[in-house]
Amino acid sequence: MADLRCEIAGVKSPNPFWLASAPPTDKEYNVVRAFQQGWGGVVWKTLGEDGPPVVNVSSRYGAVHYRGQKIHGFNNIELITDRPLEVNLQEIKRVKKDWPDRAMVVSLMVPCTEESWKSILARVEWTECDAVELNFGCPHGMSERGMGSAVGQVPEYIEMVARWCKQHTRMPVFVKLTPNVTNILSPARAAVKGGADAVSLINTINSITAVDLDLMAPEPIVHGKGAHGGYCGPAVKPIALCMVAEIARDPECRGMPISGIGGIETWRDAAEFMALGAGSAQVCTAAMHYGFKIVKDMISGLETWMDEKGYRTLDDFRGLAVRNYTDWSKLDMNYKIVADINQDLCIKCGRCHIACEDTSHQAITSAEGQWQAALRGDRGGVRRLQPVHACLPGGGLHHHARDRPRPALRHLGRGSAEPAEYVAGGGVVRRYEIAWCWKEPALHSPRSTHAR
Repeated sequence: MADLRCEIAGVKSPNPFWLASAPPTDKEYNVVRAFQQGWGGVVWKTLGEDGPPVVNVSSRYGAVHYRGQKIHGFNNIELITDRPLEVNLQEIKRVKKDWPDRAMVVSLMVPCTEESWKSILARVEWTECDAVELNFGCPHGMSERGMGSAVGQVPEYIEMVARWCKQHTRMPVFVKLTPNVTNILSPARAAVKGGADAVSLINTINSITAVDLDLMAPEPIVHGKGAHGGYCGPAVKPIALCMVAEIARDPECRGMPISGIGGIETWRDAAEFMALGAGSAQVCTAAMHYGFKIVKDMISGLETWMDEKGYRTLDDFRGLAVRNYTDWSKLDMNYKIVADINQDLCIKCGRCHIACEDTSHQAITSAEGQWQAALRGDRGGVRRLQPVHACLPGGGLHHHARDRPRPALRHLGRGSAEPAEYVAGGGVVRRYEIAWCWKEPALHSPRSTHAR
């Protein structure tokens, strides 16, 4: 049986699934309910110093939907906690006392002065939480006040504040990085130089998700006006994976623990982050969309996959994909891969032909009602192959689908044994079994057929 116990920068939890600093972690009621469902840890919604109360606007959320599926991307213009500091501290202390085996990390954001950080660290340390996370990532609202990403975009500030915090607290210090930079390595290396115990990434991406063409204002709209916000959700996962991988393979950051964030919705998403070096997986948008119970599927899915692969602990596969992440110039230019079309599965939608004919290499042709693939190039002219993949109804290329009416199920990843949610005509949610079938011709060296 797979052991999902997680330890990152000295912070232990029964599994690697943590709720990220956000509305789901802004109060005791939420966090206790999350722990009851099985979440391994939380990062408490960002606390600030005492002073004038934080006031949030309404509405403060926007979203991007894709082909009828919600939510592809999520945008917010919410600020840090609008609840009193003392109330938050009391609740954190109670929750940690009642749930000692769960990771309790507290997110912090205060003005960029040593005294401000020293003061709040002392008060947070009283709660006996496991660590603090320095919020250097928030791209809206607080950044206009010289905090959040205004700090995270200046490596010298990151190093300076991280060093202050290490001097003034016994707790492990996580630095949450902003993706709104040209190169993620500069802030990551600054965190290392400042003595940080771990980095968390990514925070949200600066964005406008839509424009209301009647009101002529960016969404979300507040009394006729809109502002840029922080973008998250499934759409940002590829960006997050890339930034995590860059840090994991960087010699100057080698050994720095990473808490992965960005579009994590399923156990497979989390496993991908861990394969690229992440120690824990923080979740926000998916919990806001589907509720705290999704962690049960994450836990069971990861356990099942690890058992199938023979991985006993998270460390057995953590970082294994980093060695295969390289620069483009180091890729094998002689390696070729072509599609093997299965006519029995093809539904004759023609999408593969359209994509290849109009935008690629005209390598798929139609003959007697069947699609055929040809590999064109300077290695023997045209190579004809057994025909490929049918399409999902209304979906992307190179899938085949066997339609089975089922209750609504969320997408858990690629593979013929995994459920996915697609909305068919009339709003009926059906289950499709998805297969990716690629055959590799021996153009460079003998290679076996594999699944992607």
